[in-house]
Amino acid sequence: MRELIKPMKFDWDNGNLSKNYEKHNVTWQEAENIFNNEPITVEDDEVHSASEKRYSALGKTQKGRKLFVVFTLRNSKVRIISARDMNKKERIIYETTEKDSTV
Repeated sequence: MRELIKPMKFDWDNGNLSKNYEKHNVTWQEAENIFNNEPITVEDDEVHSASEKRYSALGKTQKGRKLFVVFTLRNSKVRIISARDMNKKERIIYETTEKDSTV
């Protein structure tokens, strides 16, 4: 798992600002929001790291929405590539992490 430095700055590609909302009903504010809440799990995304290093994160928004976010780091900023609701398997992993962090 990778540690992220806080507070974070974000850099958005204009196309991704609306794409995540259109495809997955996730606003850019919600996608950024998971990086400010605990717990958050961050893993290397080896499969999709062909041209640049990518990461995947499981986290929760202020309103409790559980999201899966793919991102890269550019010039010390988080650049979100994709954001969607967690699937069943991801939700189980996240809820186990969440439970372990409160013990």
